[in-house]
Formats: sequence, C-alpha cells, structure tokens
Amino acid sequence: MKQPIPTSLILGFLGAGKTTAILDLLRHKPAGEVWAVLVNEFGEVGIDGAMLETEGAFVREVPGGCMCCVAGLPMQIGLNQLIHKAKPDRLLIEPTGLGHPSQIIETLTNEHYHDVLTLGPVICLVDPRRLADPRVLDNVQFRDQVAAADILVANKADLCTLDQLAEFDRWAEQLQPAKRAVCHTRYGRLDARWLDGVTDLPQVSEPGAHHHHHPEPEKPVPPSVVEEPWQQVCNQGQGHFSVGWRLHPDLVLDETALLVLAMDGRLQRFKAVVHSTEGWRVVNVADGALSVSATEPRELSRLEVISGEPLDEQALDAQLRLALAGRATNPDGSAS
Repeated sequence: MKQPIPTSLILGFLGAGKTTAILDLLRHKPAGEVWAVLVNEFGEVGIDGAMLETEGAFVREVPGGCMCCVAGLPMQIGLNQLIHKAKPDRLLIEPTGLGHPSQIIETLTNEHYHDVLTLGPVICLVDPRRLADPRVLDNVQFRDQVAAADILVANKADLCTLDQLAEFDRWAEQLQPAKRAVCHTRYGRLDARWLDGVTDLPQVSEPGAHHHHHPEPEKPVPPSVVEEPWQQVCNQGQGHFSVGWRLHPDLVLDETALLVLAMDGRLQRFKAVVHSTEGWRVVNVADGALSVSATEPRELSRLEVISGEPLDEQALDAQLRLALAGRATNPDGSAS
C-alpha cells in the first residue's frame, strides 16, 4: 500500500456518468495494483456499489443521504474500514450527484488523514446537454460541484451536438478561477493521468449551503432478504425523492415490464442490478437513455428510482410486484 494513498474525488450531477467513468478506470488500472472505491448514494439501496464490484475493486457503500450528512462519522467509519481492509494503492471516491463537495473535501484534507491520503485533482463530469436546463445551472449542488473541480470534463460527447459542445466550452471558459484543464470525453473514459498530482482546493461557491445543524440519526441495518424477501425503502432531500427495493434473488422480474417502469418519464434516474427473465441484468436510465447489460448473479436484486417530484410509493411498489415473472405472490413478495 502506498503511503499516503493517492485519492481521487469524482464529482458530477445526477446522470453525468460517474459510475461508468470509475468502471472504465478500474478496467484499465495497472496490473498488480489494488484499488478501492468509496461510494455515497442519495438512495438507500446502493446500486452503484453493486455495479463497481464487477471489476474486482474493494467497494464500500455509504448509502442514503446527502453529502453533508454522510461526510461526518458515517463516511469516516466507511473510509477507515475500506483502507484497513483493502490497503489500496489508489482510492476513488464517488459522492452522490445530489451532494455538496465542500464537507467531504474538508474531511479528506483534515489532520486525521494528512499522512494517510493525498487528495489529487478533483474531477467533475458534466453532461453538456444539461446546460440548456436552467434548473441545472441554478442548482446549488451543481454549481458547487463545478466550483470545487480542478478538472472539468464534458462527458457523453458522443450524444452531444457540435453546438452543445461549443456552448459547454464557452461556459467553462467563463468560470473563475479558471480550471486546470477542460476536456471532452465519451462513454465516461477518463485519462488516468488526470488522477495524478494534488488538488488546488478551489473554493466552492456556497460552502455552507447545506450544512445541517442537527445530527443525522443512525440508520438501522436492513434485514436479510432471507428474512424479508421484499423490502422497499425511501429517501428524500435536496428537492429529490427516491424509492428503492431489495429483493430475494429467487424473485425474478419480467424484463419487458421492468423496462417499462425504467422508462417512465416521471423518473429522473432508474438504476438496478436485478434478476430478470433474461438473466441477471444491470439496468441504467439517465435523461431517457437506457442501457442494459448482463452481469453475474448476486446475493439480492437492487432497484432505485429518483425523481424531482414526490413519488407514489405504493403505486410504484404495486407496479413492480406485477412485474414478477409468471407467479402468484404472497404479500411479502415471495412466491406462493
């Protein structure tokens, strides 16, 4: 294990492609090196961690909450456990797309981690197509993520028009202070050389915008899916709402019905690592773009939806239960 451990913070608003970018970095890591990933998600289920585990990295999840809530004790416990278990040569951190980065940066650079971690250039992914939406540009989380970045990356360039990329470049050029680098990429492919060096610690635009003045209550450990085969969990904050499910792996969902739910226009994000009629699948929807890929069997299925509007939890749960493949179900979702 290198001391101090090179540590990289990968920022980005909802659907910017952070998990895809980290997956690509893991696929191209130097042979013989051990990499670890700390993941924070807005939802309670932990989909991104399940995706990242496919590339053999040590992964630790801190699900359920905004960055201000988890950047304190929950994050430090998860970070310490990950370092102790993995003894990594490099650490990647993926905060929630709905989080403010100021407190996590403060945690990573405080005296407790001074001799343990070296924070490299902070990378922020931006989908240039989202710049046309004033709700994004006016969003304090988005602004703070951009402000905290040393390197700004226009991701999904393959899906953008030339005008959209040109507008991104004009917007990025006006940012003050100027970024160390402004780049374009596609499919979340980051140049591993961007991870090297140290951050300039740019000042975020509104560092106190989301500091809480009350302790976040400790969340109970979820029950085993053996004891409770169908579990629904919810979260809300920062103007967004999430509903997630943990399901016993024997509960198989009809893939067509699942994709109908995934493409519901009311949803801002849909993510799942799930047992479907076509096998185990990773399903991801961001900005109406659907991707489905095969994955190895897991110990449980996980699904999460996120919306900027309140969600009817009971209606979504009923819709998902109807997707159970060709079997009657008990009230707990188990097969009868």
